[in-house]
Amino acid sequence: MSLKLNLVVENPDIADQFEIIEEETKNINSPSNLYIKGPYMMAEGVNRNNRYYPLNELEREVGRYNEEMVKPGRAMGELNHPSSADVDLERACHIVTELKQDGNVFYGKSKVLTTPCGQIVRSLINDGVKVGMSSRALGTLEEKAEYNQVNNLKLVAVDCVADPSYSSAFVNGILESKQWVLADDGKYEEIYDQFEESVSNLPKKNVDEYLRERFLSFINSI
Repeated sequence: MSLKLNLVVENPDIADQFEIIEEETKNINSPSNLYIKGPYMMAEGVNRNNRYYPLNELEREVGRYNEEMVKPGRAMGELNHPSSADVDLERACHIVTELKQDGNVFYGKSKVLTTPCGQIVRSLINDGVKVGMSSRALGTLEEKAEYNQVNNLKLVAVDCVADPSYSSAFVNGILESKQWVLADDGKYEEIYDQFEESVSNLPKKNVDEYLRERFLSFINSI
């Protein structure tokens, strides 16, 4: 049976340490490059969401993310957290250019893109709005006596959020109620949406038989 994963979002408990860096471009007619730098993830400690990330989990997953996403220039993030395990390129606003470990903290640097959502981020920063980064990942939640431990971590993206000190608690209730499984094509599919789509396609005739077949197909897929 495929492993069922929850979507979890986190902001480091030192999320107020983000720094905005502006770098001039060689072309005087082009806008300056804007970067957001700061703590992206933390391990070894119960965070404000009552979750605990083992250091070896984050080290392994950050290593994979660096190799597969950051180095090839694919580590894009969205403006605010979507309730999905994918990155919508139409909502991409920044790209992670580096992600490095310093003890239990993983510090990152992102370049604000010139996309429509990236322009929104640039405008917010220019108008004095506090922005930061918040991780979005899949994982299993193991209940401990006083906290939930996150295992089988799969980092999806780091998203740009306004006021990172408070945003994660706002969206966690929505995201944790959903689960994903790894499909045959290597992509993660939301379990509820998969079953909902099957039910919505029910024909008017032979409803019971069709529902039984689709339900068995759905169960076998997970």
